[in-house]
Amino acid sequence: MLVRQGEHRGVSADRSLAWSLAGIAGAVNAAGFYAAGLYSSHMTGTVSTMADHLALGEMGAFGMALAIVATFIAGAMVSAMLINAGQRRGLSAIYAYSVCLEALLLAGLGAADVWLHELRGAALVMGLSFLMGLQNAIVTRISNARVRTTHVTGMITDIGIELGNLIDDFYHRNGRDRIRVTLDKLKTHLPTVGSFFLGGVLGVLGYSAWGAMLFVTLAMILAGFAAPVILAEWRTAQ
Repeated sequence: MLVRQGEHRGVSADRSLAWSLAGIAGAVNAAGFYAAGLYSSHMTGTVSTMADHLALGEMGAFGMALAIVATFIAGAMVSAMLINAGQRRGLSAIYAYSVCLEALLLAGLGAADVWLHELRGAALVMGLSFLMGLQNAIVTRISNARVRTTHVTGMITDIGIELGNLIDDFYHRNGRDRIRVTLDKLKTHLPTVGSFFLGGVLGVLGYSAWGAMLFVTLAMILAGFAAPVILAEWRTAQ
């Protein structure tokens, strides 16, 4: 799924990346909403919420929404700087290191979720927002923007476009190659949205049953994605 910097990424690698990390993002986003009543990666809705609260003079709620957007941006910024630094130093596994960082922070956030009390909801959703910005930037860079995993608006739009193209292709008897390209895109987007949805269902069930241990479990899964690539780089360096 994760490859080292400079290695070729095929369609199957992009699909594995999209499906796996979309499931993680869906679980994180839904569990965060279940726990705190706020989404951590839905920036369109959060910016609209900012506008609504500002217009109504509800400055506390406006400030919270602004903080969620700011932490998402901060996560993407940190991801970009980390990847750029790794590329300058010739670290071929820099994407895996970035995912490993996400795993460590997610595990730490799970631990903090146990200890925090009055500030738990705000700290949880902002921490998760930072991690979703981090993850989305990682996936955007590694896939050259072919894949997004923390939100599905763009993918659902793409599904509508490709279904329209498919109907048009069949009606006008366009070539098989064009139809095959459309079907390949649908084979990426449909399961990615499905993975996000399934992750959300499991995230709510997991958080209701295990609480913060859900985030620790997800962190272990993320670390499992990154570990083989990091170990391969270490063996190559020896």
